[in-house]
Amino acid sequence: MIVGVPRESFPGERRVALVPGVVPSLAKAGIEVVVEAGAGVEAGYPDAEYVNKGAKVLAGRGDVFSTADVIVQVLSYGSNDQTGKADLALLRRGQVLIGFLRPLGDVHTLEEIAATGATSFSVELMPRITRAQSMDALSSMGTICGYKAVLVASDKLPRIFPMLTTAAGTITPSRVLVIGAGVAGLQAIATARRLGAVVSAYDLRPAVKEQVQSLGGRFVELPIEAADAQDAGGYAKAQDEAFYQKQRELLGKVVAESDVVITTAVVPGKKSPVLVTKEMVAGMAPGSVIVDLAAERGGNCELTRTGEIIVINGVTIVGAINLASAVPYHASQMYAKNLTNFLVHLVKDGKLQLNLEDEITRSTLVTQGGEIVNPRVREFFALPALVSQTQEKS
Repeated sequence: MIVGVPRESFPGERRVALVPGVVPSLAKAGIEVVVEAGAGVEAGYPDAEYVNKGAKVLAGRGDVFSTADVIVQVLSYGSNDQTGKADLALLRRGQVLIGFLRPLGDVHTLEEIAATGATSFSVELMPRITRAQSMDALSSMGTICGYKAVLVASDKLPRIFPMLTTAAGTITPSRVLVIGAGVAGLQAIATARRLGAVVSAYDLRPAVKEQVQSLGGRFVELPIEAADAQDAGGYAKAQDEAFYQKQRELLGKVVAESDVVITTAVVPGKKSPVLVTKEMVAGMAPGSVIVDLAAERGGNCELTRTGEIIVINGVTIVGAINLASAVPYHASQMYAKNLTNFLVHLVKDGKLQLNLEDEITRSTLVTQGGEIVNPRVREFFALPALVSQTQEKS
């Protein structure tokens, strides 16, 4: 079984799907690794390190695709909507593709992947069960994003985060509000606390209160209750507009008192809910900063511009996308470990074993044999259910 690592082609993407350190673990599982020349350079992993660990470095992208049984990427076509389409011509029937595919984004993209005959797996669909924790790439990248969001905010803020007592007087600590206490939010809370800020956090799921407090944050409790705050997978569920309107009214005062607001609220496959309105931004003090980690899906702030940093009424709004790529060394390390565990799960005795009785395999498999076969994806796009699924032998 040969796994290929092409260089990431999305503009500005610095991560790499596999790092040299995981190559020996894959070799023990009967998996050989081939890497496109220069694939890991921007993440801090030169070709020589791959060779030293037992991988082969191939000159071109086409060489990697033609040699490998399995292609692993960070941003595959789907999540890479700018340059990813060029890879379709390189995929072949029965070849396996693993990466971020944005499976609930555009059905036509998935149909194009299916048309190649490739068997694709989307890491975003990894079930949130105990067995799959070590394969959960969304959580890994969320951790990196939460950390980096605080550093971006501290860089833009004209204040310092910690309290300082100096000969020139006492400097009061900055006040940080984190909206959404998922993986990214919790890491943002922890990082802001380490930098010395006073941190508050809000989440519509009351169950996360204890986690926020364990990190030294104050949990903001609003007198409203969400219906079915989270789904079976532990993800926040979308609420109706009446709920969000009431939420915005109550959050306004907390936002106005904050120097930094970091928003992380995303709902899989849906536009991000607007939690910070333009009126709330107008109520913030000049110099305040909003870092919107939901910018890629429209943003939690009404004024966010995806991929841009803007200043309105003295408030800096950071519409960052692909923030994990700004910490490529460790983001790649974490992602590579997730993929390695997933590959070891899928490959037995050097061969791909597609056991659809297994929840991990069944949940992440998106396309096979020319069809979109994932039940959740088909239901999301209102595609008719497949009566029978003929499974290819790999």
